[in-house]
Amino acid sequence: MNLFMSETVKNKKVEVKSNDLFPVFLKLQSFHTLLVGAGNVGLEKLTALVNNSPHARIKVVATDISPEFQLLADQYPQVVIVKRAFAEDDLEGMTFAVLATDNHQLHQYIYELAKEKGILLNVADTPDLCDVYLGSIVKKGNLKIGISTNGKSPTLAKRLKEVLTEGLPEEIEEILDNLNAIRESLKGDFSYKVRKLNELTAGLVEKKVGNNGEESSQIK
Repeated sequence: MNLFMSETVKNKKVEVKSNDLFPVFLKLQSFHTLLVGAGNVGLEKLTALVNNSPHARIKVVATDISPEFQLLADQYPQVVIVKRAFAEDDLEGMTFAVLATDNHQLHQYIYELAKEKGILLNVADTPDLCDVYLGSIVKKGNLKIGISTNGKSPTLAKRLKEVLTEGLPEEIEEILDNLNAIRESLKGDFSYKVRKLNELTAGLVEKKVGNNGEESSQIK
């Protein structure tokens, strides 16, 4: 990481601004999503949506559909493509909209309409117009970890995703299943269950002290 830090930054105490985004996981299958654009960026957005929520109901509006986009959409019957220019009526009944064209004026226009209707927006490469960021996702079975850089560097989020994916054990799904079974079998109130599960999972994390004397943790 030092490769990207100037000497000035390394030798100076930098005030770090807080990432004040509130992380949530949406059940996209419970409402309707609009995707505007079906080119390379649209393909990236659709891939993220269906990989994480394969039953999401998505309406796609675009004047041009790339072959790769069409191929992916054909695998999901709940993805409906309308080949034409965006119309204001396309926002009717939508809860979430993703804009993925190269037309910034169109994005601004849809943004203003969406604000009036209370629709959440994700706009490609325009953090200022976003209500929601589509962050990098680490997924192993039922474990899902979202990574956010507050819109500053999707590339870094992608690299962190690779590190976490590599570091998580393949047995993580078996661990989750076992812990769920134990949780279901525990008697007592919520506090008791939390305490017992904390005791049971303490051994999953291995503490190590580095050469600099600092303590770090890793999953066994």
